[in-house]
Amino acid sequence: MSDYKDLNVWKISIDFVENIYKIANNFPKEEVFGLSSQLKKAVISIPSNIAEGANRNTNKEFVQFLYIALGSASEVETQLIIAKRLNFVNVIDDELENIMKIRKMLNALIRAMKNLKK
Repeated sequence: MSDYKDLNVWKISIDFVENIYKIANNFPKEEVFGLSSQLKKAVISIPSNIAEGANRNTNKEFVQFLYIALGSASEVETQLIIAKRLNFVNVIDDELENIMKIRKMLNALIRAMKNLKK
C-alpha cells in the first residue's frame, strides 16, 4: 500500500474531523464529557483507522480497519442526529452528506482491497 496520506478518503476524513470539531465545540458546556467527547472520538477514529490499516502487513488486515472506520462513520452519523434532536446544532445536512461520501469511498476501497491478492 502506498502512503495512506495519498488516499482521498483519508484526506476527506481529515477535513471532516475539522468540521465536526467546530460543531462539537459549540455544544453546551455540560456536554464536554458527554456527546461532544463521544463525537470527537468517533470522528477521529475514521482517518485513524484508515492510517493504521494501511500500515498493516496484509490487505485482509487493512480491510478489517476500513470496516472499523466505516462503523465509526455510522457512529458519527448517529451522534449528529442525536445532537440535532437535542438542539445542540441546527443543521446537519452537509455533515450527513459528507458521511455518505466517506462511506461510499470506504466501501469502494474495501471492494478494491478484497480483489487484490496478498
